[in-house]
Amino acid sequence: MLGAVVLILILFGISQPILGNLQKEHKWVKAGMLNQIFWYHMFFGLVYWTYGQFNRSDSITYFNRTKFYWRSWFDAFSEGTDFIEWLAFPWVRWFGFNYDMMMFLTTWLGFWGFVYFYLFFKENLRFNPKFEGWDAITIFMFLPNMHFWTASLGKGAVIFAGIGFLVYGLSWPAKRIPHIIFGSFLCYMVRPHILFAILIGMGVGFVMGKEKVPLYQKYMVVVFAIGMSIYVYEDLIVYLGYDPNNLVDSFEEESELNRQRLQAAGSAVDMGSYSLPMKLFTFWFRPLFVDSPNALGIAISFENALYIYMFSKILRKDFITYIKEAPAMVKMSAVVFISISISMTYVMSNLGIIIRQKSQIMYFMLFVVVAFMDWQKINRIKKRGEIYNRIVEEERKRIAEAELMEQ
Repeated sequence: MLGAVVLILILFGISQPILGNLQKEHKWVKAGMLNQIFWYHMFFGLVYWTYGQFNRSDSITYFNRTKFYWRSWFDAFSEGTDFIEWLAFPWVRWFGFNYDMMMFLTTWLGFWGFVYFYLFFKENLRFNPKFEGWDAITIFMFLPNMHFWTASLGKGAVIFAGIGFLVYGLSWPAKRIPHIIFGSFLCYMVRPHILFAILIGMGVGFVMGKEKVPLYQKYMVVVFAIGMSIYVYEDLIVYLGYDPNNLVDSFEEESELNRQRLQAAGSAVDMGSYSLPMKLFTFWFRPLFVDSPNALGIAISFENALYIYMFSKILRKDFITYIKEAPAMVKMSAVVFISISISMTYVMSNLGIIIRQKSQIMYFMLFVVVAFMDWQKINRIKKRGEIYNRIVEEERKRIAEAELMEQ
């Protein structure tokens, strides 16, 4: 563990110039807060490390396979589980990192997911939305469940970092190509369907967003999205275990097999018999206090209660008006959140797996909610401005009429 402590201090030092450059680029960035997120996330790295000492953890399997299984670095280069071991290979085999050090190195990668999601939120909103007087974005950045599942040697930290880099890059594609490339690479290598959903969502959002862009650029995005869909379609379907020539039947068969496997793992919920709305509610908001399987589930129930509260914010008539005229990033987030949620509900039937998997996409839902709240506040300010201008104009006319009467 001493080596891990030294590594954490080194990683903190490496982070400082990067955060400093981000602060120069974005004047509203508070490096102090990002440093708080760093230490908070490292704390959850310690929590997960402790959890792994007493419970079965995939991180141990990843480390042992990296250390003993692969003959060379290139042999491990493949999508999915192997990619995590490919990332770990040089650190374990060439630099002699032990299990503890690899846990916190990957935790550090997960930390950058929070940094870039924070930047994504802040630069796409005009105001700081409040939750009972507290800054909502700050609350989102410190949600325990989000940190727990992205603070270990495993897919959670890597895919979360990839999504963070990617959405930040897509906010300004022309100037952030390296972020898009790196984020896309991580997403594709860990979970290709996540990248697929984000690209499709970005295409839809860009075409239907309110931004005024040349028509040819919109067509270019559509062509790119279609081209990428065709390019990755067959590989993606095969990767997910489906038959490209008989997709519907193979999807149903694989989904049923996955449900049976996950139900056998414990904490099962019979989602196969649920309606789609109930499936989505289970995926987004369970466990709640009444069905929490253990102490961890009870802690997560508080976070799920917050999700329910935030989701209730969009249950307004004017949300339909907003989503029609929302910017591209909001439409992209909505498409990604809904599409991935629906697909996952057909294969998830274990609360433990649900808790872990949904951490990858809940920030998309929260972004849509706070963007809607931001739009509502802008409209309230506009209305107050219109009322004020009308009062001023009426007062000006009254004074002018009074002056005419005096003459």
